[in-house]
Amino acid sequence: MTLETKKSVFVALGEFLSQFSENDCVKKNSVLHNDLFFDKFIALIHLSQSHNGWYTPEQVYFSIQSWTKALTETNLNQWISPYSFDCAQDDKKVKTVALILAGNIPLVGFHDFLSVLITGNSVLVKTSSNDQHLLPFLANYIIAIEPEFADRITFVEGKLENFDAVIATGSNNTARYFEYYFKDKPSIIRKNRNSIAVLDGNESKAQLTALGEDIFRYFGLGCRNVSKLFVPKGYTFDAFFEAIFEFQEVIHYEKYANNYDYNKAVFLMSNYKLLDNGFLTLKEDKSHASPISSVFYEFYESPSDLQTRLQSESEQIQCIVSNNLVKNSIDFGQTQQPKLWDYADNVDTISFLLTTK
Repeated sequence: MTLETKKSVFVALGEFLSQFSENDCVKKNSVLHNDLFFDKFIALIHLSQSHNGWYTPEQVYFSIQSWTKALTETNLNQWISPYSFDCAQDDKKVKTVALILAGNIPLVGFHDFLSVLITGNSVLVKTSSNDQHLLPFLANYIIAIEPEFADRITFVEGKLENFDAVIATGSNNTARYFEYYFKDKPSIIRKNRNSIAVLDGNESKAQLTALGEDIFRYFGLGCRNVSKLFVPKGYTFDAFFEAIFEFQEVIHYEKYANNYDYNKAVFLMSNYKLLDNGFLTLKEDKSHASPISSVFYEFYESPSDLQTRLQSESEQIQCIVSNNLVKNSIDFGQTQQPKLWDYADNVDTISFLLTTK
């Protein structure tokens, strides 16, 4: 299977996904295999919440639309253009790469799945118990377009066996287990990371509202969700609370509301000082990892000192949001719309897959 063939398959997948949005699902005559997959995918989207209570239709549709934007010919070409794929085209060198996927947000493991297949390798997938249905459905669609993928895609429920390399995503605790268990295999082992925002008080209301998207999308469950704010000495949060007020509906979702009530009670019983707007608590804390429905904050003295600190803590941070206050930061509202070349933990998955023996 040539690289061009593989690219065309994923472009076709992007076209299939483009039909599904929260506002409307419009069936396009030009999309391949709609007769087999269109209605079933709508049904699966609306069943997802019964499989995982955090996977509301709104959140699943958002994930689908994010992949719709990513899976274009232009994006795929830009993504893979820096690499030499010659070694991946020889079937004698095909590797079987095991994927141990997380399930915190819908299709969170799709980028690894795509990376393995686009490099000409075979994928052995162990899905999370929290996300067992969406990726296998898309795999079946891919196979319907290009049957040769049937021999390259395997899902397993039990023990992983007969693989050459592994990409595993989990917590800091599971990472220690992965590192021991897979010590004899080439691997990428992902641990806990969190995302932060750095403010200076000059942000517009539109930027702070977009920051609300970075905080509340997927209910804050993703590693790219902002869970910590760094603000200058003397900063007041009035403008922030006013700007994020449009996200107040989140408190009407029972699972989020239960977390809000529980975490707020725990903080108050511990006599922590909180800022609270009725659906989000802010707590001054040095940690980057805040619980659902809460964001930590910390004051900083100077941007240069903060930059030095963030560099020293880079292994704890997935991405940084700011108005160009620190290096390598991204715009407000963009954390949950990464490009294909925005690698988790800044580990180049394609290079790993192409160079692993």
